[in-house]
Amino acid sequence: MAEEEARGSGFRAGTPDPTSYDRERAAFSWRRARKALDGLPGGRGLNIAHEAVDRHASGPRADVTALRCLPKNGPPVELTYAGLRERTGRFANVLRGLGVGRGESVFSLLGREPALYVSALGTLKNTSVFCPLFSAFGPEPIRERMRLGDARVLVTSGELYRRKVAPIRDALPGLRHVLVTGPDEPPGTVRLDALMDAADPVFEIPPTDPEEMALLHFTSGTTGRPKGAVHVHAAVVAHRATAAHALDLRESDVFWCTADPGWVTGTSYGIVAPLVLGATVVADAAEFDPRRWYRTLAEQGVTVWYTAPTALRMLMRHGVALAREHDLSALRFVASVGEPLNPEVVTWGAEAFGTPVHDNWWQTETGAIMISNTAAARVRPGSMGRPLPGIEAALLERGPDGRALVDAHGGVRELDGADAEGELALRPGWPSMFRGYLHDDARYAACFAGGWYLSGDIARRDADGYYWFVARADDVIKSAGHLIGPFEVESALMEHPAVAEAGVIGKPDPVAGEVVKAFVTLRPGYAPSDELRRELVGFARKRLAALAPKEIDFDQDLPHTRSGKVMRRLLKARELGLPEGDVSTVEGRS
Repeated sequence: MAEEEARGSGFRAGTPDPTSYDRERAAFSWRRARKALDGLPGGRGLNIAHEAVDRHASGPRADVTALRCLPKNGPPVELTYAGLRERTGRFANVLRGLGVGRGESVFSLLGREPALYVSALGTLKNTSVFCPLFSAFGPEPIRERMRLGDARVLVTSGELYRRKVAPIRDALPGLRHVLVTGPDEPPGTVRLDALMDAADPVFEIPPTDPEEMALLHFTSGTTGRPKGAVHVHAAVVAHRATAAHALDLRESDVFWCTADPGWVTGTSYGIVAPLVLGATVVADAAEFDPRRWYRTLAEQGVTVWYTAPTALRMLMRHGVALAREHDLSALRFVASVGEPLNPEVVTWGAEAFGTPVHDNWWQTETGAIMISNTAAARVRPGSMGRPLPGIEAALLERGPDGRALVDAHGGVRELDGADAEGELALRPGWPSMFRGYLHDDARYAACFAGGWYLSGDIARRDADGYYWFVARADDVIKSAGHLIGPFEVESALMEHPAVAEAGVIGKPDPVAGEVVKAFVTLRPGYAPSDELRRELVGFARKRLAALAPKEIDFDQDLPHTRSGKVMRRLLKARELGLPEGDVSTVEGRS
């Protein structure tokens, strides 16, 4: 069977072919992509874990390494597909033994270690809902997400539990079980290893409707609480197809996705997609270190690498010489996502790695890559690429608030021609499209107008159909690949007795893309000082960890709308010396 047919997607990959794009789009269908997957035996539905693990474990790839975890110190820990089937089966039986059933939420708060991958896939086998948390979160972001997500089980380490969960455990009455990895067993927890040892390795996945909830990913908005984006088992169709095309990923590959599985990239493409394709996944538990990263690429023989612009910019600071100290000849394809990729990094990548960096675009809500610079086309440095087969994109006319202009009948206007600029929108219908925001139907409905999903990103389209990111239509801060909601940071700062009000923006940074900066209004009786500034930074770090502001300024006259909202747009314009734009809605202005 030809490789293209084996993928069942109609996708081509490899040497750039300028004529292939239109052919691929014409030949592709999501129905055909679905046929590339097995489905549960006996026609019992579609389950992500079966496609990622069990079907390989029953075939010729059973003894192929599925997962190779690199601890911070010590030798790699490997699991074959057969071994992963056994471990995930045990975890599914652990959940069943605890009375955790279909549709109930299992959260993880772990670094990149085997237990994270086993718990994710074992949860999906049990038809429960997997929700990963970023291990650098502070207690408050953890509490809010677990409360909103109706957490029933948490899998974490003893250390993380003591520092981040124990202080908020009483605020989570629905959390029935905390399973901890390793020998540590704090009060109120159970050792996962003991439960796994006693569990049966054989688990039959129950019938699974493709539209059953499988994954819950939280994304922060500019106002209000974090939003829980709901994804279903059918998303695996898009995970597989887009990884094959946008990442040129094949079953013979050694694949390294550096994104933390606490974010959607680290789950969709760090766990699901490569395993569904039968590749070997490399997971490194250590934090960023240039020499270690180059050594990992070389020693593990990584062929396809998916990373973040921030990491690439940090590597670029060390120059090409460091890259050339390592044998990167196995590396065939490099891709990047999470924030706009500047053209300099694309061309530097070609010099350092022997291949350019391929940028792509998608969101938590889309569940999979939507727009990409693919292997079958030459990279346009600075561009997000073109819509993948099966994806219909458009630019919509914007209103004064920067978002798509929706008329009285709910209609929108598409922009035609080269160099059009508007809100990027997608035609609903791809399998990994989110099915809702948990417990928030109104916010979900607001994401659609005129038959389009509204992304909230402003983009430009050139004459050849390539899309170029311009800006966010809202205030979400993208820092080192993380999406940070200003409201969440403001709320934490306002818990301090000195703070009356806060406004938070993203300040451009050459490495992280943006850093969080806060403007604070003090309560009577408190005066600005360097000591208070340091105290506020420390206070925020205890609650928010990685989301905390890096800079704090005191401002007793924050700009407000007439409805009382802090105008972050105006704060950012003043900080950067940009035009203030329309200030007619500012309190006290006319």
